[in-house]
Amino acid sequence: MTMQDHKLEELLETVFTEREAGRNGSGGVLANAGRHAGERGEGDLAELESLGLLRRSEGAVHLTAEGEQRAALVVRRHRLAERLFRDLLDVGEDTMESQACEFEHILSPEATDSVCTLLGHPPTCPHGKPIPPGPCCSAFPKAVRPLVTGLPSFELGAPGRIVFIAPKFHDRMDRLAALGVIPGSEIRLRQRSPSFVIDVGETTIALDPEIAREIYVKRVEA
Repeated sequence: MTMQDHKLEELLETVFTEREAGRNGSGGVLANAGRHAGERGEGDLAELESLGLLRRSEGAVHLTAEGEQRAALVVRRHRLAERLFRDLLDVGEDTMESQACEFEHILSPEATDSVCTLLGHPPTCPHGKPIPPGPCCSAFPKAVRPLVTGLPSFELGAPGRIVFIAPKFHDRMDRLAALGVIPGSEIRLRQRSPSFVIDVGETTIALDPEIAREIYVKRVEA
């Protein structure tokens, strides 16, 4: 992949993320694109338009169907890389972000799906933004055993550590935190039915199935 390819991917990614933030101005895209975009200008947006990846109208930019697909793949690689570096390699925020920016341009589709599978197909990045799903997310059975799994499929009695929580409602995170159910907490799953029961430290907690499905854990050595 050439440096120009990196630049165009970076710009497509920025159109995608700017739209998530409710913005679609070409100025914002050019201003907020990452360092791989280098020196950029309206000519780069014109090139994306000529490639059929972008549409421009009165200062606004919109992804075409093909551009949407390309942009989603870059965003997927970036956010999966963030999960990899944060959750499994336990690196700091700055290192996580810089490495994710590198990986988003070099991961092959096969490697991307392998990372996703090993992480247990996480729905969100560490910042809570959705990770576009890939074909591996619906494939069954999984060819590779995930390192991170949803709590409902975690082994009963095995020691685990909460890697991330993806709550549907933000106040759930606050309630779980008050019980000590936070990323980094060590737990044991004791029961699945009629409710999920976990040990967190010296505390035993019952969880509704819907909440249990929002908790992702990895096994740790006893």
